[in-house]
Amino acid sequence: MSDELSEVGHKKAKSSSPGPCDALSSLYTPDEASGAAEGGDIGQQLLNRGVVESEQLDAAQRVLKQTPGRHLSEILIEMGVDEAAVQEVVASESRLPFARAEIDDSDSFDAKLLNRLGPEYCKENLVLPLRKEGSRLLIGTASPDDVFLLDDVKRRLGVTSVKHILVTAGDIRGIVEAMTEDDADEYNIDEILSDVDEDDVEVVQEKEDDADAQEAASSPVIRFVNHIIQTAMKEGASDIHIEPEEKALRVRFRIDGVLFDVMNPPKRMHAAITSRIKIMANLDIAERRLPQDGRIRATVIGRKIDLRVSTVPTPKGEKTVLRILDTRSINVGLDELGFAPDTLTIWKNQVALPHGIVLVTGPTGSGKTTTLYSSIQQMNIRKLNISTVEDPVEYNLDGITQIQAHEKIGMTFATALRALLRQDPDVIMIGEIRDLETATIAIQAALTGHLVLSTLHTNDAPSSITRLINIGTEPFLIGAAVNSVLAQRLVRRICKHCKTELTVTPEIEEFLTMHGIPASQVMKGKGCPRCRETGYSGRVGLYELLLLDDHLRDAIARNPNVTEFRRMCIERGMVTLREDGFQKVAAGSTTVEEVLRVTEATI
Repeated sequence: MSDELSEVGHKKAKSSSPGPCDALSSLYTPDEASGAAEGGDIGQQLLNRGVVESEQLDAAQRVLKQTPGRHLSEILIEMGVDEAAVQEVVASESRLPFARAEIDDSDSFDAKLLNRLGPEYCKENLVLPLRKEGSRLLIGTASPDDVFLLDDVKRRLGVTSVKHILVTAGDIRGIVEAMTEDDADEYNIDEILSDVDEDDVEVVQEKEDDADAQEAASSPVIRFVNHIIQTAMKEGASDIHIEPEEKALRVRFRIDGVLFDVMNPPKRMHAAITSRIKIMANLDIAERRLPQDGRIRATVIGRKIDLRVSTVPTPKGEKTVLRILDTRSINVGLDELGFAPDTLTIWKNQVALPHGIVLVTGPTGSGKTTTLYSSIQQMNIRKLNISTVEDPVEYNLDGITQIQAHEKIGMTFATALRALLRQDPDVIMIGEIRDLETATIAIQAALTGHLVLSTLHTNDAPSSITRLINIGTEPFLIGAAVNSVLAQRLVRRICKHCKTELTVTPEIEEFLTMHGIPASQVMKGKGCPRCRETGYSGRVGLYELLLLDDHLRDAIARNPNVTEFRRMCIERGMVTLREDGFQKVAAGSTTVEEVLRVTEATI
């Protein structure tokens, strides 16, 4: 009987027409399995291409289960997986074309249509007009599901047909930010200076409310200080120097390590400008006899930056220096710093060691902090307890414990290190080894199973060892604890927009031949508006990596002098700063003059 009923039911089901709900369910049935399968396909493709590791994929899928409504691709990108590689797989799964858009390539996006949409709109919605193909407009977005966004863009731009292209969110943000910088409001300096007087800045403590902010923005001095900072950001400056002369005031920017005169405002503005900067940095505007240090947190052209302020009294008035701390400058991969391939491989292995001391040495402004931060960012931050002791903490890093040293209250590097050793650390970064106490604790940490990264101020790598001995550290402890020393300098790159072959004199040709460089490979920059007619744009690192083997460790235990030890290091295969510099001259990255300028003290 039950068999007959089931057969009748089966026939009835086959003969009955589907209802509206059944018809819709045949088109799409939302369930957890379909979402999981989609994520699994993307994850498997990324795994097959070597973009992610199985541990990363498993972790991302666990996060996906805990956060419904999100995509696996979003989580992987947040975990640090290459966004372009992820988006390319997402585009393939969604049957959409994938493209890269770069600010240097004007053909990869339509600047006029971007301005019509508005930079804020594009940045908020992660949309970018790319180009026209006939009557059809190519629109790039960061998500394959942006159907309603495409309709809105069509309406705003008045186009009838669009083609959806998948791009990376990073490309969209980078282009919009660069466009915003180029189109930022300019101040007319002559107009500002014409009605400037010291009385325009009232010496009061600013409050955080809109009324005070509007009042401050109307002052010519405040507008001029804003203009100085904004111009420095556009020019890519690292420091702003405001220097009083006897009858003049000079504003200079440090760009690519070299100071340039930029502005010469009237001397009568000096007190007003200094007071304004002190107010912004919460310094004592009445104190002009003692040095002061402070910090300004600001948003300039849509970018959040920190300005480190220092004032010192001089007979001609207070000199003010602002160091620009921009997070962009440390978000650079090790591959982009200028390491030779062999040196880069060895350095990556050194910072992946489980214990020991790894030192980076060089003068102020040689890029030591950038190298250390880039090295830390390539570590597995999720699985390691990484802590730093710095003075000051210049950049805030996610997922890392950063401690500010305060000498005046007794919070020295040594004190902070002792505390950190009770915090179960894996990697410790010390801003600088300055004294015997700090060096002793660092060596103890290295010998007890911790990786210690730190800096020293010495001219080359071998002299770092003798410096540690000179401050009182036992030579046999240095040999046991130190794994490697990296000395570095920064030289200016030849501008790629005006690079040309250099015709050398016979004397220079003979000099180049001594270093194994054909004269035909030597390049220079002619000078163009993009490089301020200097022939240089950007900087690249020169590196001298010293690896301590058993032979050198034995030599350190005998307390050698620096000249003898340096000769031994070169015999053991160490490439000097100057040799690395001439390799970059041969590669067309920099000039002989630049290499000689920064390596003079290492001969």
